[in-house]
Amino acid sequence: MAGLRLVRALVLGAGWVGGLTGAAYGLLSGQSRRARTIIGKARGLPLNADGVYLPDGRGPVADEPAEVLSFMVLGDSLAAGLGAETPCRLPGVILARGLAARSGRPVRLTTHAMSGSRTTDLAAQVDLALIDPPELVFVIVGGNDVTTRKRVRTSAEALGRHVCRLMREGSTVVVGTCPDLDIIQPIPQPLRTVASRWGLALARAQRRELIRVGAHPVSVAALISPEFRRRPRELFSEDRFHPNGAGYELAAKVMLGPLCDAAGLSGRGELTHR
Repeated sequence: MAGLRLVRALVLGAGWVGGLTGAAYGLLSGQSRRARTIIGKARGLPLNADGVYLPDGRGPVADEPAEVLSFMVLGDSLAAGLGAETPCRLPGVILARGLAARSGRPVRLTTHAMSGSRTTDLAAQVDLALIDPPELVFVIVGGNDVTTRKRVRTSAEALGRHVCRLMREGSTVVVGTCPDLDIIQPIPQPLRTVASRWGLALARAQRRELIRVGAHPVSVAALISPEFRRRPRELFSEDRFHPNGAGYELAAKVMLGPLCDAAGLSGRGELTHR
């Protein structure tokens, strides 16, 4: 309780989580160092299984059929699927297969998400995406903005600008907002509470900005984080920070509905443009 009171005093003194001073973070540096020693290191790079997925579940296939739905995944390690044990458990693959089954169309998956990316790093990913603008884009970003102490407003406004670039080229954009970092149990208190409040503040700011520009926010903290809090041993990978394959499957299944809704998936199994 003393740790929680300390964090509460720090937050109230700063006015909001994003306003914590360097001195306040100095008080938490010991917890930060401890977290780095407890959290395991991710092994290698995320897997990749980009390609075309068919409505019957096959994929990726070598030949690209007609009437392909182009689907891109941008963002950080959560979007890239770091921690998934096999390609079939990558979030992009699960979503591509789900979109193909729901739409009745082949789906071409392209992943530009990169581990460690912050919101500012989306600029390069969007540049790549706009070489051949996709119909549908899914983004998850924000966790690294928190861990590197980027200002909430700055990150949210940057996200809005990147999303607008995609939308101007006709892409429908769905964004999973910043998760609740309170689910990362190896991060000790009071640092975890500070990170959680900062992340939730960022998620709210992201949602406001995305609604303002006409994109589609989905609350990862509300829809997915609670299950990870209840079942950490089942849903986290060995590094205890990123999801494992089961965690990504759970998250992707939750995200599929909002993704289809945003894309205009009709009851006849077709994607209709909005």
